[in-house]
Amino acid sequence: MSPERLPRAPATVAGTPTHCPYCALQCGMTVGGSPVRVEPRTDVPANRGGLCQKGWTAAELLTVPDRLTTPLMRAHLGAPLEPCTWEEALERITAEITRLQERHGPDAVGVFGGGGLTNEKAYQLGKFARIALRTSQIDYNGRFCMSSAAAALNRAFGLDRGLPGPITDLARADAILLAGGNPAETMPPFMRHLTQMRERGGALIVVDPRRTATARQADLHLQPSPGTDLALANGLLHVAIEEGFLDEAFIAERTSGFEAVRVSVNAYWPERVERITGVPVPHQREAVRLLGRGARALILTARGAEQHAHGTDTVTAFINLALALGLPGREGGGYGCLTGQGNGQGGREHGQKADQLPGYRRIDDPAARAHVAAVWGVDPGIIPGPGRSAFELLEALGTEHGPKALLLFGSNPVVSAPRSRRIEERLNSLEFLAVSDFVLSETARRADVVLPTTQWAEESGTLTNLEGRVLRRRRAVDPPPGVRSDLQILAELAGRLGAPGTWSADPAEVFDELRAASAGGPADYSGITYERIDAEGGVFWPCPSPDHPGTPRPFLERFHTPDGRARFVPVDYGGVAERIDADYPVYLTTGRVLAHYQSGAQTRRIAPLVERAPEPFAEMHPDLAARLGVREGALVRVSSRRGSVVVRARLVETIRHDTVFIPFHWAGEGRANLLTNPALDPLSRMPEFKVCAVRVEPYERNGAAQ
Repeated sequence: MSPERLPRAPATVAGTPTHCPYCALQCGMTVGGSPVRVEPRTDVPANRGGLCQKGWTAAELLTVPDRLTTPLMRAHLGAPLEPCTWEEALERITAEITRLQERHGPDAVGVFGGGGLTNEKAYQLGKFARIALRTSQIDYNGRFCMSSAAAALNRAFGLDRGLPGPITDLARADAILLAGGNPAETMPPFMRHLTQMRERGGALIVVDPRRTATARQADLHLQPSPGTDLALANGLLHVAIEEGFLDEAFIAERTSGFEAVRVSVNAYWPERVERITGVPVPHQREAVRLLGRGARALILTARGAEQHAHGTDTVTAFINLALALGLPGREGGGYGCLTGQGNGQGGREHGQKADQLPGYRRIDDPAARAHVAAVWGVDPGIIPGPGRSAFELLEALGTEHGPKALLLFGSNPVVSAPRSRRIEERLNSLEFLAVSDFVLSETARRADVVLPTTQWAEESGTLTNLEGRVLRRRRAVDPPPGVRSDLQILAELAGRLGAPGTWSADPAEVFDELRAASAGGPADYSGITYERIDAEGGVFWPCPSPDHPGTPRPFLERFHTPDGRARFVPVDYGGVAERIDADYPVYLTTGRVLAHYQSGAQTRRIAPLVERAPEPFAEMHPDLAARLGVREGALVRVSSRRGSVVVRARLVETIRHDTVFIPFHWAGEGRANLLTNPALDPLSRMPEFKVCAVRVEPYERNGAAQ
């Protein structure tokens, strides 16, 4: 079948309850009808009957015109992708893996996964890399999502859980500070919880360089210069100490290390913080008073605060503030992170990350290796050690000491990775690339073999949402003929490679193995079953036994550190990785828009979403535009030290005078990640997506100004 041909209409299983394929809110929906349509569910606390534009149009993903229904393969380098049989495709992949590993060793083959894969697929992908390929070279695009928050959570609390309690706790808060998030556009049903909080008299504080749709609903908007959130958080803690808002009893009884932090924030007096961040002193003081006066308060961060070369320290600074106010460890209060990708939480718990084994175990821990090896039926010695993080893995592709082949599942790094032109070059330098996807994404077009895979409504499995609640994804429609699931693909390849152990394509069987592998680990799923999830509407991990109720609030009695105390960690602001100068005098920040998701490989194929947001743009203040000679709607060239994009100018008064914003959902000339800086956080290995120095100028085509 030609890749351009439409598949037949899927046979529906009417009224199947499942969850949205997009963000980590995992909104409940029912899928059914012919043609297939979705309806929101009212029994899921995360959305309670609401869906965003992306959720309402999710059924259209199943029948996009360029849906792949047969494998594609190149006969040789430079040849076109042409339809082939599954036998030919899998045999080619097996032969290339064998050839390259025999010549260069196990690490000659790398694996790159995605934060949208189900828990079962993430688990099986990690297992496949470690014992079928025996490669250390595996990571995933979730490294670009929540890794800085995860590193900070583990450092402070000993456990990485996105929210400290159920999402319904937010509506009962007295105050919430949200740093670097815009859920009004990225996960709109989330906003109903913030609205309910405000209707009860609670206060919303938003930290963002732009006056976003979320910031417009806030009681207080702090508008710092991009990349200065750490200095702001330290300054807010300075004010909290100065104005007597510390919870001294909590600090003494449940934390350690505060005195070092107290000394470190002495240098962040309000006037200095105003000079660094641009946030006025009265606004700093008002934010602390709103947080400090309530019985329940939460501090939340998202990608705007985290996607920096100092992202772990920035999140740590906000955690320090939360701890000093005594917020964590109480019902309805604490620190939390708004996970971004659909399975961003579960996807990093079960082995996709370069340094982890299932259950959120460290791969260099001998006890963890022994436990997981026993479940897999192998000697612990064959499990490789830690590999490269996501960007480092991508940058090493095709180099002398890097992987010569890559197997890629659920990601589109040609659009989503920083300094993406460089990543394009690295992918093109590989001897072999295989991609599993449902369409020819910008990355899949460069592959030697493309495998057509099932989509969200065509498969079963589990996902873990931003609360840490494990949910069921139920198969609602039959996939088109010729399409296979990633579990089938991995099981088949493992068999062809002679991998030890058992390899199932049945999600329920894989989940049972995941439960055993996670038992006793920080993310313990061993007491969670499909039946319990169905009966209870989801189960919170850790859940170590079938009679355990699950853990919706993991820090009420103790933190998951050896002594049970949360750790204060002093952190200092050192500036952004790339400062503005005479050649590049404007800051760029990137993010999402309401109609699109991640690299846009899905949403750019949905007509109503494309109609809502047809092209990328550069949002800038009218004063900046006037200085540059830029008109509304005119084309501008935005250049960094890594590349240039051409997009239309959008003039708004809701952004700082020194900053431009470009959404990152588009490919081609408008690809925002051509510009972004790959400088990495030393702990999380998160790239600095959210700020770099750029030059903006009117674009001239054929010598004529536009």
